[in-house]
Amino acid sequence: MTPAEIAWRAREQGLRRSWRSRQVLPGAVGALPPLTAAEVLPVRRFAAVLPPEAAARVPDPARAAIVADADRLLKGEWEMLGAARTDMVQPDWFWDPVTGHQSSPRAYAFSLNQRDEAAVGNVKQVWEISRLQHLTLLATAWFLTGEDAYAQRVADQLRSWLRENPFLSGVNWTSGIELGVRLINLAWIRRLLDSWPGVIALFERSDTTMRQIRWHQEYLAAFESRGSSANNHVIAEAAGQLAASCAFPWFPESERWRQDAASLLSRSLASNTFPSGINRELASDYHGFVFELGLFAAIEASVAGTPLDASTWGLLCSMADAMAALVDDRVQPPRQGDSDEGRVVLLDAPAHNRWPALLSLGDGVFGRLGWWPSVAPDAGAVFAGALLGGGVQEVAGRPSARPDRFADAGLTILRTDPGDSPELWCRCDGGPHGFLSIAAHAHADALSVEVRSGGVDVLADPGTYCYHGEPAWRSYFQSTIGHNTVEVGGAWQSVRGGAFLWLRPAAAREIEAADDGVVASWTGEHDGYLRLRPPARHRRTVRLDRAARLVEIEDMITGPASGHDGPAGFDVRVAFHLGPDVTASLDGAVASLAWPDAATPGTARLELPDGLRWSAHRGETEPILGWYSAGLGHRVPAVTLLGQGRCLLGAPLVTRLKFAT
Repeated sequence: MTPAEIAWRAREQGLRRSWRSRQVLPGAVGALPPLTAAEVLPVRRFAAVLPPEAAARVPDPARAAIVADADRLLKGEWEMLGAARTDMVQPDWFWDPVTGHQSSPRAYAFSLNQRDEAAVGNVKQVWEISRLQHLTLLATAWFLTGEDAYAQRVADQLRSWLRENPFLSGVNWTSGIELGVRLINLAWIRRLLDSWPGVIALFERSDTTMRQIRWHQEYLAAFESRGSSANNHVIAEAAGQLAASCAFPWFPESERWRQDAASLLSRSLASNTFPSGINRELASDYHGFVFELGLFAAIEASVAGTPLDASTWGLLCSMADAMAALVDDRVQPPRQGDSDEGRVVLLDAPAHNRWPALLSLGDGVFGRLGWWPSVAPDAGAVFAGALLGGGVQEVAGRPSARPDRFADAGLTILRTDPGDSPELWCRCDGGPHGFLSIAAHAHADALSVEVRSGGVDVLADPGTYCYHGEPAWRSYFQSTIGHNTVEVGGAWQSVRGGAFLWLRPAAAREIEAADDGVVASWTGEHDGYLRLRPPARHRRTVRLDRAARLVEIEDMITGPASGHDGPAGFDVRVAFHLGPDVTASLDGAVASLAWPDAATPGTARLELPDGLRWSAHRGETEPILGWYSAGLGHRVPAVTLLGQGRCLLGAPLVTRLKFAT
C-alpha cells in the first residue's frame, strides 16, 4: 500500500471506532424516535415503475422458470453457493448452512473478523442470502402472475431482515459491496411490487425501511474502497449508492449522494476496464458482475432523468461486446481467475452459466451485433428495455466482426470456423497477473490454456471452489500446478501472501498472435521465475490447425547458459487438467481421451512431451490433485495428467492434442 492509502485506512479505522456509539441493537429499532425533516423528506414518491404491459412481453419459457423457482422458495427450498437450504420460509440471517455456525446479531459490525470462520461461519453463505436477491425473484413472480403469496412472502422476509439487521449490528454490515448490491435489489423489489396494495406501507410509510435505506447510504458515503481495494468492491458501492439515490430520492442528501456516486462509478468503471472492454481483474466471473453492476446503476440514473455520460455507456457496451466475443459455441465464458458466481439482481431463474442472461441483458439495452451468439430473451432484458423506453442505447464504433484477440488484456481465443462442428475453442492467457497491487482475484496461471470441443472442457481450468474456511483447497485452486501451465523449480509463478493477496506477481506478455485462416497461433512468456537462482523464463506457443483439428502446445524454459554460469536445465512439472466429462487412458507419454456421455461426445489423442515421467491423478487429497469445481462450494474428481522431470534450457516440450474428425 502507498503512504496515502495507509493514511486513508488509518482515518477509516478511527471513523469505525467513533461510529460504535451509532450502533442500533436488534430490538431497538421500534423504540427509535420518529424520523425528522433532517433525515427524510416529507413527500416520498417512487416514480421509476415498469409499464404494466412489460409482464406480457416476458417469454413463456422465462416466465415458467421464474414461477417454478418462486414456488420452490415458497416451500422453503433453495440452493446457494453449493449449499441446499430448506429454511427459506423464514431464514436465519446469521446462520451459515455449510459450517452450522451462527454469528452474533448484536456484535458491532466493525469488531467482527469476517474471515474468522469460528466467529461468523462461511461469510459468503451468510452474505449471499442477505443480498435479498431471492426476494427480487419472488417480486418478479408477483409482477408476472399477481399471486399474492409471492408478494406477502417478500414483505414478511423483508420486514424480518430490516428489523433484525439494524445499523451496524452483525456481519451483514461489514462489507460495502453487500450494502451496494442490497440497495439495488431493494429498488427492484419496490419497482416490481408497485401495484401491490401493501407496497407503500412496506416502503414509503415504514420508518424502519426509510431508516435502513438511509443507513445504507450513509455507510457507503463514509466508507469508500480505495487504493488496493478499488476493484469490483468500489464499483458495487458506487452502483448501489447511485441506484438508491435515484430510485429513492427521499432524503435531504439524495442529490449530493447521486452526484458523488455517479462520478465515482464512471471513474471506477474506466479504471477497472481495459480499452478493449475486458475487466482488469482478469477473472471472467467478475467481468460479468461489474458489467451488471454498472448497467443496472446506469439504468436507474437514466430513468431518474440524470443519465451517465456517453463514455460510460460506451464502456458498458464494450464490455457486452467483449462477453459476446469470448464465449464458446454453447455461450460459456472462459474460466479465468476467481469465480464466486456473483449476481446483482435476480430477475430470472438463476442458471449456473449466467452469461446467456448477461448477453440477453446487453441485447435489450444495446442491441446485438450480427456476429453475437444467439441467446433467448428473458425477463431481465424485457424489463431493462422497458425502463429505457423500448429503444436501444446507440454506441458508435462497435466491432463489425467478432474479435478474437484482446491485446491489452493479454487474452486471445483460438477457434475453428463457425461451420466446423464441433467447435474447437482455446483460450490463451498472456496478460497481467491481476488488478491493483493485491490482485485479489488472480490465480498463478500465467500462460495457461483452456481447450474445449463443442463446449466440453477437455483441457480445463479447474476453477475456484472456495474463498474462506478451507485454506488448503483455496491454495490448490490458485496454484500454478492447479492450472494448465508449467511449474519450474517447485515454485509458484507468483508469490502469494494470502487468500486474496499477491506479493510478487508474474508479469506475462503476448509476443505474437497470427492467423492465416488455416493455422491460428499465439506466443507469450512470463518472468515469474526470474526470482529463482539461477533465474528462468517460461515461453509458450499454442497453434490451432483447423484442417487437422490439432492443438499443439510448445513450452520452452530459458535461462543462463550451461556451464559455470548455471545449470543445463531446470526441474519442471507440467500439468494438464481434464474436464469432469473426460476419461483418460495413459500409456507412457500418450493419453487416449474420450467424453462419450457429454453434451457433445468426442475423442482425442494427447501426445505429451517425451523426457518427462507422466502419471494420472484423480480426486487425490495428499497432496490435493485431480479436481474440478463448477462453482463455489462444488468440487468433483477429474483427471490431471502430471509430467515431472528435467527440462534442458531452450529444448522445447511439445504437446499435441489431436481431435477425431
